Amino acid sequence: MSAPASAPLDLAAIRARHTALLLQLLWERDRARVDIARDLGMSRSAISSIVSELIGVGLVQEGNTRGSGRAGRRATLLSLNARAAALLAIDLGASHVRMDLMDLRCRTLASRTVPHEVISGPAETYHLLLRLADAVQREAHVPADHVALVGLGVPGPVDQDTGRVIRPPNMPGWDGEPVREALQRHLGLEVLVDNDANLGAQAEARFGPHRGVSDLIYVKAATGIGAGVLLGGRLHRGVRGGAGEIGHISINEQGPVGRSGNPGSLESYAAAQVLVATAEARRAAGAPTLLTDPVTLPALVRHAETDPLARELWEDVGHHLGVAISTALNLFNPAVVVIGGRLAEAGPVFLNAVRSSALSRTMQINAERTRIDLSTLGGDAGVLGAGAMMLDQLLTSSGLPHLYAVSRVSMAAVHATGPPPVPTSVPTPHPPALFSGGTL
Repeated sequence: MSAPASAPLDLAAIRARHTALLLQLLWERDRARVDIARDLGMSRSAISSIVSELIGVGLVQEGNTRGSGRAGRRATLLSLNARAAALLAIDLGASHVRMDLMDLRCRTLASRTVPHEVISGPAETYHLLLRLADAVQREAHVPADHVALVGLGVPGPVDQDTGRVIRPPNMPGWDGEPVREALQRHLGLEVLVDNDANLGAQAEARFGPHRGVSDLIYVKAATGIGAGVLLGGRLHRGVRGGAGEIGHISINEQGPVGRSGNPGSLESYAAAQVLVATAEARRAAGAPTLLTDPVTLPALVRHAETDPLARELWEDVGHHLGVAISTALNLFNPAVVVIGGRLAEAGPVFLNAVRSSALSRTMQINAERTRIDLSTLGGDAGVLGAGAMMLDQLLTSSGLPHLYAVSRVSMAAVHATGPPPVPTSVPTPHPPALFSGGTL
């Protein structure tokens, strides 16, 4: 008696899965119904039924036609309606906040970047985020009920079950803070939260030059050093969300104690604030340099290739980071390691030192097919990673009901008032990247 009752639920789940896959295909590029039927291995009638539903809620639009190769027959191309819902992407760093309002292709509609010290605490940070959210929504003419999700990256470990920050070495005053719950309360919107390095990995896999790679490690090297690890196309967070804390690997058991309290941790040798202190100490000891007093990180980056003290420093930092990366290579054997964050701006002298140190300490089977590169996403990595995280939630069976609901509201508003105006200044869009199905 129970089998017939469960059958409709199974059919509904299958349809939802096919709908999510169809949207993922259209996120990549426009397609005709016949293309989708072939790619998903479904009948054209089944595809047409799903497409009619998606057009009805405003998520899909019919556009241009193309020849099918058969006389007299032309196929109508379908496209994702990227303005059916908006995404609010937030990159919270140690000393800045960036917030972008994006469409469903993660193209920026409005953006704000402001200096902000994360050590000022949760309350001040939430109030700032509320003001920034209001500013970008007003600029883009997007009301709050058109925003499907908020995605936040933070520079510390996040418990994925609770959305709490857990003992973040670079975020004093935030231990145990229920970031997801608190931000939802302030903004009145659904919120996703993750560690910034995890979001960097998702950004690289969806938008970077290595997009589609299923085994990738992203290392964010800045005030703190963390890693996001993609294995088999899935983000590896560990049992609570603390995987990837490469900055707290001890690379010298007798070394100095860093912020984590561990002797000889990578961050005690290679974090941004350590670099400046080391440069000052070496100059005081008589190291030749043309750097002016006081030494700053931007100056060290700017003169990485030309100043003897800066060059020597970046070679040392690259060596230390390479030692830690070699551990990750031997553990996970990724196809590529991408280094981002402020330290990556030092360029070739830093990268060459990382490669030399890491690959010389890695077993041949784990080294010979692995690339180590600098990120090309620059300061966009954080918000693009937040965008990728939100897409990974929305373009799934479980995320569809919420996406449908927001799209219906947006479509009703368009019918009532017309399409929203184009912002006066829109940054150059990021080209859609090939979808890697395993990351959803």
